Amino acid sequence: MEPAGVEPEPEPESRPPAEEPPGPAVPPAEEPPGPAVPPAQEPPGPAVPPAEEPERGEAAPEPPQVAEGPPPVAQARRPSGPRPKAPAKRGGAGKGGRAKRGSGRRAGEEGGRRARVTVDSSKAKTSLEALKISLRQLRWREFPFGRRLPCDIYWHGVSFHDNDIFSGQVNKFPGMTEMVRKITLSRAVRTMQDLFPEEYDFYPHSWILPEEFPLFVAEVRIMKESDPPWKPTFIVKPDGGCQGDGIYLIKDPSDIRLAGNLQCRPAVVQEYISKPLLIDKLKFDIRLYVLLKSLEPLEIYIAKDGLSRFCTEPYQEPTLKNLHQVFMHLTNYSLNIHSGNFIHSDNVNTGSKRTFSSVLCRLSSKGVDIKKLWSDIISLVIKTVIALTPELKVYYQSDIPAGKPGPSCFQLSPGVFENVPSPVDEEIKVSVIRDTLRLMDPHKKKNKDTHLPDTCMDSKQRFPPISGRLPRSNLQLPKFAIVRSQLSEHSSDTKEDLMEPGSAEKLEHEISKNPEASLPSLCLKQVFPKYAKQFNYLRLGDRMAALFIRFLGVRGIMKLGPTGFRTFIRNCKLYNSNFSMASADILYIDITRRWNSVGLDQRESGMCLQAFVEAFFCLAQRRYKSLPLHEQVALLIDFCEYHLSILDEKRLLCSRGIMAHRAALATCQPDRPRPPPAIHAPLLNRTTAANKFTDYRNHRS
Repeated sequence: MEPAGVEPEPEPESRPPAEEPPGPAVPPAEEPPGPAVPPAQEPPGPAVPPAEEPERGEAAPEPPQVAEGPPPVAQARRPSGPRPKAPAKRGGAGKGGRAKRGSGRRAGEEGGRRARVTVDSSKAKTSLEALKISLRQLRWREFPFGRRLPCDIYWHGVSFHDNDIFSGQVNKFPGMTEMVRKITLSRAVRTMQDLFPEEYDFYPHSWILPEEFPLFVAEVRIMKESDPPWKPTFIVKPDGGCQGDGIYLIKDPSDIRLAGNLQCRPAVVQEYISKPLLIDKLKFDIRLYVLLKSLEPLEIYIAKDGLSRFCTEPYQEPTLKNLHQVFMHLTNYSLNIHSGNFIHSDNVNTGSKRTFSSVLCRLSSKGVDIKKLWSDIISLVIKTVIALTPELKVYYQSDIPAGKPGPSCFQLSPGVFENVPSPVDEEIKVSVIRDTLRLMDPHKKKNKDTHLPDTCMDSKQRFPPISGRLPRSNLQLPKFAIVRSQLSEHSSDTKEDLMEPGSAEKLEHEISKNPEASLPSLCLKQVFPKYAKQFNYLRLGDRMAALFIRFLGVRGIMKLGPTGFRTFIRNCKLYNSNFSMASADILYIDITRRWNSVGLDQRESGMCLQAFVEAFFCLAQRRYKSLPLHEQVALLIDFCEYHLSILDEKRLLCSRGIMAHRAALATCQPDRPRPPPAIHAPLLNRTTAANKFTDYRNHRS
């Protein structure tokens, strides 16, 4: 996380050394006696371990490969004496015939192989098996027990926390484990519901227990009085629960299991959908895989296929008699696997776990608009990620402060890989992990053409949807993948019959040089920033988080102290005759005390981001009355950014003036023209801040 609330740019992808003219690597010849000559300066680049050095954590010793480092050269003492000039050698030998470090890697590339990406899988846990299969397909190098030297990618299956990683990329964002807990997620979405109630109406009405239990009882009583025929059902989910653990259904608030000590294990209670969509009379869910490639800039990918998990008993509407039948109401795999009716999938279209694309085919046969369904799914995914990113940025700057060495992060959570892998797991999870790694490949140059074009456009939709399965004609396979597909379609013909003489050997050579040539097209599709224009107006939380992080002061903390809050009020010019600095102190104390009483993290004292957002709402409502809340908040953000831009500009001009003054004092000759005074830079930031809300209003209208 960069200072002032900006996520650090992803680390620049390391590039392989420039290719040299092809030619076999020639070992250095024995040199005649002479004084020792220091080796030529090594070009910048990552350190490469010698090929013969064993690595801690390798599954089994591998034969030395040229691409992993320079070939070992025996060093011998040389007697003193004149040293004749050695002849030039091929393969990148430097002055005096001594090859530079890294020449072995170049020689390996000349032979048709590039340096393999290294992956630390020691913390992969639940996704380990699918990760191993993906790495074998990519022909990358795995370190299952860690590695003494840095790896390119660290695949973490549970949480980010690892203070020993100073470079590379980690498959986990700091704080993501906390953000996907039931209570934190509900609070994040609730904030967005306050700002944009119509945009976030997909999230069910929720109450946090035990703190909101009295409110839950009161609201349910009011709703029943206003609508007597209403017979609600509620589902209770423990905050940190997973795989169906501790979930149960109730018909009345009095059925809450208060004896279960909610103080030690808080929970979220939500309205239960009593009439869900059924297939084969069974309730099912949809598990889609989303890749969050980076936070700043925000990049989101979604898999074109996913999983559907089915219950194992025919569904009936909840009654007091069937509330406890988990095989009917809960779709969790870890629960239904114990049912006698569980069907292990022998293909992707049947069984208790199927592909989402097979479900789409069933829905399409019943007249469901699949394009609109995908459009709604993409919208839901983007809105949910937008709700999570403000607090994720605060966690990021806490674990990876700006200016200190640290990795860049991405995240894909593929879930548990069955002990007996099914065709569904093989097809979906392996492909999703493999293609995530392909997108994060640090050795590959950025290529905008890696994404499949979206040809399923509908001008009546809010944004172009994508279909469940694109037509075959829309798939843009790599050149060599197309050749292989042609070979499979003409099984009666041989390669020599379909290709020119010698092209088969060339094909195999190209595939060995680039393993991705034999892989299918990416199963992940970018949805943000591709559809950013339709959703950027929702990102008010990110802008509030940027203000919050700016005034945190010491990097690495996550709560705002009273001095930081006063500085925020003062620098943004939020005080006036109706709101003094004493009023700001009272606001800080009241809101912070209430949030600290219900907060789960008591390690730090101060104002958390959610408390700051509440205080910001109060300030916006006080300053801009009789407007919708989201417009009040947007106006106050523009006001704060405007005054902060003026402050930053003054500081910049002051620093420029000091530098110019020092340069003038350092002038030695009196007749030399003095440096021109600092030119007053145009107030671009001020103009931008002043025009933000105008553009926002025009967009909304």
